[in-house]
Amino acid sequence: MEHLRWRPSVNEREFIESALQSDLRVDGRHSFDFRKLKISFGREDGSSEVQLGETHVLGYVTAQLVQPYRDRPNEGTLAIFTEFSPMADPAFEPGRPGESAIELGRVIDRGLRESRAVDMESLCVVAGKHVWSVRVDLHILDNGGNLIDAANIAALAALSTFRRPECTVGGDDGQQVIVHDPEVRDPLPLTIHHMPIAVTFAYFGEGNIVVVDPTYKEEAVMGGRMTATINSNGDICAIQKAGGEGVMSSVVMQCLRIASVKAADITSKIKKAVDSYTTEKALKKVKRLPASLPRKVIVTDVTMEDKGDDELETQAVKTPSDAQEKSKDLATTVKASSHEDAQPMLTESANAEVKITLSSGAAGESEEAQEIGSPKSLKDAIKPKHKRKKNKK
Repeated sequence: MEHLRWRPSVNEREFIESALQSDLRVDGRHSFDFRKLKISFGREDGSSEVQLGETHVLGYVTAQLVQPYRDRPNEGTLAIFTEFSPMADPAFEPGRPGESAIELGRVIDRGLRESRAVDMESLCVVAGKHVWSVRVDLHILDNGGNLIDAANIAALAALSTFRRPECTVGGDDGQQVIVHDPEVRDPLPLTIHHMPIAVTFAYFGEGNIVVVDPTYKEEAVMGGRMTATINSNGDICAIQKAGGEGVMSSVVMQCLRIASVKAADITSKIKKAVDSYTTEKALKKVKRLPASLPRKVIVTDVTMEDKGDDELETQAVKTPSDAQEKSKDLATTVKASSHEDAQPMLTESANAEVKITLSSGAAGESEEAQEIGSPKSLKDAIKPKHKRKKNKK
């Protein structure tokens, strides 16, 4: 269905080429300017969405335990899969992937896997038996040009936020793998050593005019294309030159220098977006604990303070019990030494009883209380003890 792809007219082709000769582009950018980049993430880890101008790519990462390759028994695997939907471009055929889809997957796979960006040995669980197989699915939602760069950024962003389940080895033979639920143990992130950034250049006019990040219309007019995959340190991970017109070595070296600068800029944007996503997700997991109660509570004008154990015991001794209040209207205990006489106490109630407890100073033991009959009148109550009349039985 290549005939469905947009083809520019002669006037449109001449207009685009003449504008590029004047260092102008159809969308108003300069030759070495990228379009506006927007990176967002989904609710689940390992899901990213990248918008590079009008190009829209969705990335999703999954992992499962598989048996490793025989030549690499202690390394995991990484695979890139692309899906071109006819909704993104009428030129894309449904079903089997076309040449553009295969080329896109190979370029991104070469930049990630061959450069050892992801630590494959950390994906090994049991050497020769169980390793993690990481799969990156890239869905093209809208083709606005330069799919390689947008898909590469989506893959890196998804890998940076992906978390694989933690697993332990146990059992009787020590070969049984136990995969823990994310709610029981926190998932583990992937070990990413560096970020290989793909930067695509388009050539016009026999390779004399070079632009970065070509649009959909510029790709239809360009004479050739080259993709350089470079990390922020300036290390060249891969170079892809897919046919077209030949390019001089001096132009290639110039493109590599430009790609190194662009790679550092894009890497900082990816890390900033990932850090923002990680911080926002961590704040949602924070549970606030209730504040501790103060030791001093103030209610209106009353201040309540904690008291010591000695004061509480003294207060408990001084406070009469309910049983004593019910049995007696008023009870008085008088402590006196062995050399002093017990002093009678007045009571307002006529039926009140008086208990006199004599404490012995030498032996330290109390004598039995002597019960005195209730006074018949107030005068009788104030009389000395030896003059009171005892109740006759």
